[in-house]
Amino acid sequence: MYIKTGVIERKRLPLAVRNNLVGYSFILPNFIGFFIFIFIPICFSMLLSFMYWDGFNAMSFNGIKNFIAILNESVFRKSINRTFIYTISCVFFTAFASLGLAVLLNEKIKGRGFFRSAIFFPHVASIVSIAVVWRLLFMKDVGPINAFLRLIGVTDPPGWFASTQWALPAVIIVAIWRSMGYYMIVYLAALQNIPKELHEAASIDGASGFKYFWRIVFPLLSPATFFVVLMLTVNSFKSFDIIFALTEGGPGTATTLISNYIYNKAFIAFNYGQTSASAMILLVIVAFLAFFQFKLEKKLS
Repeated sequence: MYIKTGVIERKRLPLAVRNNLVGYSFILPNFIGFFIFIFIPICFSMLLSFMYWDGFNAMSFNGIKNFIAILNESVFRKSINRTFIYTISCVFFTAFASLGLAVLLNEKIKGRGFFRSAIFFPHVASIVSIAVVWRLLFMKDVGPINAFLRLIGVTDPPGWFASTQWALPAVIIVAIWRSMGYYMIVYLAALQNIPKELHEAASIDGASGFKYFWRIVFPLLSPATFFVVLMLTVNSFKSFDIIFALTEGGPGTATTLISNYIYNKAFIAFNYGQTSASAMILLVIVAFLAFFQFKLEKKLS
């Protein structure tokens, strides 16, 4: 502060600095939460991946033995393969279904508000309730899905969640059904931001139907598609709750993904060193895929 004509005045900060401080004050709680609940645990997990610890006794340095041990386990290697199959299936079919539903429900059809709400509802519904309903639907002997298959001529329908061959496809079906409503909303928002003048101009030029959608609408949806694919990829690799509620990773290890393997290592085997090593491998895979998607999006845009 300084004195001018006997009056004490405070020197004010420049407007740009004050605006920056206001902005930082809004994001500061998020940074604090990120630092405490994400950054510190990740650092501790990285350290723990080189240790042996059962949660009760003192830690001991284990070097890279944790990584060697899990990479030599067939369960872990198969869980990686299943995770990629699960992720690729969920990303492709969920994005396709979400886009198709968004295009359909963006039209002026009767009851579209109800259908939008009904399709979005599974995303906010209890995962336990979803698991109970779908387990009943997929029951081999009395389930309505197998009853329909028998009706159309399938004499020996699969056991679904009880089958090592069909359990993972059944889980993928449920995951797609649960997620497509949320990403439908993302596509709906993107579709409603497309100017109507483009459609009128395309109609004058003779572009309509699929040609109009493929040449004009779909390229304009590329930012939304990038967001959908990125979020689906990350969430599919992290997927745990829906699989645990439906199959608990079974039968056997037929639906055990990396996330389920990590859970089993931590809370059944009590080997937190190998748990952290598995989590680090998952972190590297997800980070690499996200980086690749950002690079690809930048190149295509």
